[in-house]
Amino acid sequence: MCLAIPMKIISIDGFKAKCEAKGIQRDVSIFMLQHDKVKVHDYVLIHVGYAIQKISKAEAVTAWQIYDEVLALEQQNAAEMMSQIDS
Repeated sequence: MCLAIPMKIISIDGFKAKCEAKGIQRDVSIFMLQHDKVKVHDYVLIHVGYAIQKISKAEAVTAWQIYDEVLALEQQNAAEMMSQIDS
């Protein structure tokens, strides 16, 4: 299974873009999207340092909400397991 993270492009220099999501910035390659005409303020899916698909802001927000829910559940499950170990 592959996981891609939605990020917003904040600057572009050739085939490199600086992207941001939830306060985290990464330099990524946009080479694979050279025919999609990506620009600053576009949202893209990032997988292992490469922008692999252009997406809408709504799709990015939805993905971030789902990832937040998954992480919250994971943290809750970890806390429950730790409390069972301590009992």
